Amino acid sequence: MSEQKPTIIIADDHPILLKGLSDFLSDLGYFILGTATDGLSALNLIKEFSPDLAILDMEMPKMTGLEIAAKCQNEKIQTKIILLTFHKELYLYQQAKELNLSGYILKDFALDDLSTAISKIMEGGQFFSEKIFDELKEDGMDQNENPLTPSEVKILRLIALGLSTKEIAGKLFISERTIEKHRSNMISKLNLEKKHNSLLIWAQKNKEIIN
Repeated sequence: MSEQKPTIIIADDHPILLKGLSDFLSDLGYFILGTATDGLSALNLIKEFSPDLAILDMEMPKMTGLEIAAKCQNEKIQTKIILLTFHKELYLYQQAKELNLSGYILKDFALDDLSTAISKIMEGGQFFSEKIFDELKEDGMDQNENPLTPSEVKILRLIALGLSTKEIAGKLFISERTIEKHRSNMISKLNLEKKHNSLLIWAQKNKEIIN
């Protein structure tokens, strides 16, 4: 008796990539229940069909992959979720872990990783692209020299450009509250005055450290 393949929905706002993923998985014998080009449509498909697995682009119109994952978690929807992304930043990986995502796969290696990821996830495991960890090691600052995490450095770079908390939150797909928490932590770590522009002044004076 052959192993039963999981039912899947796929969402990506790039039609060529969406078709490529659908064709690739169909050729491997997976049953694609539906596809979507925006996050809201993807969420509606998940609610309508209750697929075993949803493969979602991180960045889509109307709702991001992370927002869909958070919605599914809040509503106790059992569909397992894999996020596809070009982003290798630590804070996104951490957020994916907090949302208990089943997979986090870099688009550059999606066709190489997907089949293995699906098998592992349907057996109850998780799958995160190995290249994420390689990038984090290369991108991380020496913690002995600087107490800031890679996530905080990323935010500081945007602060140095003059972006507001709201703009940074929108750019990084995380809440304003999370950005404010990072701001507070950085002010403490860097022993700065608790003023609104203290991080901006520090970031502009220390660009060589955060770039």
